[in-house]
Amino acid sequence: MLGQVSFALATVAVIILARLISDRLHVPYTIVLTVFGLIYALLPAPDVALEPEVVLWLLIPPLLYSAALRSSLLAIRADWRPITSLSVVLVLLTAFAVGFALSLVVPRISLAAGIVLGAAVAPPDPVAALSIGRRAGLPQRLATLIGGEGLLNDATALTTWQVAVAATVGSGVSLAFAVGKFVLIAGGGLLIGIAVGYLHRWARPLLRDPLLANAASLATPFLADTLGEVAHVSGVLAVVIAGLMAGHDAPRVESGASRLQTGAVWRLVELLLEGLVFLLIGEQLPHVVRGVRQESPEVTAAALAVTLAAVLLVRPAWLVLTQVIPNRLGWRLGYRYPPLNAPESIALSWAGTRGVITLAAIFAVPLTRSDGRPFPDRDLLLLCAYVVVLVTLVGQGLTFAPLLHWLRLRTNDTEDAQVRSEARLAAIAAASAVVNDMEHEREISAAVANALRASLGRRAQHAREQISLLEETTDGEVSWTPDMEAAVRAQQAIIDAQREELLRWRDCGRLPDASLRQLQHELDHEEHAIPDL
Repeated sequence: MLGQVSFALATVAVIILARLISDRLHVPYTIVLTVFGLIYALLPAPDVALEPEVVLWLLIPPLLYSAALRSSLLAIRADWRPITSLSVVLVLLTAFAVGFALSLVVPRISLAAGIVLGAAVAPPDPVAALSIGRRAGLPQRLATLIGGEGLLNDATALTTWQVAVAATVGSGVSLAFAVGKFVLIAGGGLLIGIAVGYLHRWARPLLRDPLLANAASLATPFLADTLGEVAHVSGVLAVVIAGLMAGHDAPRVESGASRLQTGAVWRLVELLLEGLVFLLIGEQLPHVVRGVRQESPEVTAAALAVTLAAVLLVRPAWLVLTQVIPNRLGWRLGYRYPPLNAPESIALSWAGTRGVITLAAIFAVPLTRSDGRPFPDRDLLLLCAYVVVLVTLVGQGLTFAPLLHWLRLRTNDTEDAQVRSEARLAAIAAASAVVNDMEHEREISAAVANALRASLGRRAQHAREQISLLEETTDGEVSWTPDMEAAVRAQQAIIDAQREELLRWRDCGRLPDASLRQLQHELDHEEHAIPDL
């Protein structure tokens, strides 16, 4: 027990250290964690085996749910055609391309066994891609496409994986069986996700206590995933759909205190679980290398080369065919938004990082066939999948930010800030109308109404000044004037002074700790509204 606790503490310490290093070096901390895992694997330390069931049942559901909470259901609905193209058609193309290429270069590997590997490496991991993309300043539409791609790609890949494994181990399969199984898994996961989403929508107004709301939020992904597994459908899809619905409903049904607390809890969960996931990826090196020591170097190199080539080439080729060419020809193809241009397609192609789902799938390949013989070339398939994860995660991850800079792709901060200021003005106008109505109905006195209108007027004037400043910006980046920077520093200094005085009162016995925490909570809310310089 003491050893397990020590290992858990060491893991948290490494995650914190990796985050500090990544902030200093301006690289995604997921890459630093993977490198740390590789270093640990080379040390004379106990091996940490990746258990597929633990990853798929305990780690992936909360990570996908957290990503879905931050996603936009409306944006995904608007881009559903390219998302479906990426998450269904591209996954199938990648799986079969890897399978055909591997069976041609290494003839002893059957097409079915090759497709087992292809299905494992086909789906980009939205957790890995988005964790890298957020830090690299990925434009919002591309982030939506990457996140939306995760809706069906795991269901597509895992269904293909199941059929290919069944064919390899000797079970009878047919095209009708494969199509029917995919419809059942994806459709069932969709229905369960919607049901859990509606359950969350019904129960959420009853959970006014932020602690109860947090408990329900943490349990929701496991409920959706468990129901999916019990029904033998896509629990991953159920988790994502439930998360999208919960995130869409949150602004309407959650209190402000619940939103602040729930957001903080999920950020912490995401930090720890992502850290554990990427450490596990690096630590699997001994398990992977150990099984291929007797393999021919020529066969190993050929298998690795064709697997990487298929994974890295099929995605950009598909994006050129479905996005770049229609964009050049001016075809809308029924999309709400125009197809992606060449720079956007390059960025989306380079965001196809593979992660722990790939490793969980390939580690879950059975050791033996139905006749008792070993699963053919399982260790070689495992090595190919692991190398794909490392090359895409580390190689593409480290070069993603420079690529976005070279392509001149970045979020338009000025446009986003202007929309927020305009929405703020509209909200203030609605609040002023309520004050007028309450004064007219004699619910508040004229003095109170005038004071409220004056406060709202100051906020409106500040929003108009921001809009005026943003309209003068031409480079898409929000620029800070010396007066604005001084005002922000003054606001922070005012809050710091209040905190110091409250602590002085507490330390001399004039203010109980309970009252101190309540007053600090008020100041924390004020500080949260101050923009970052």
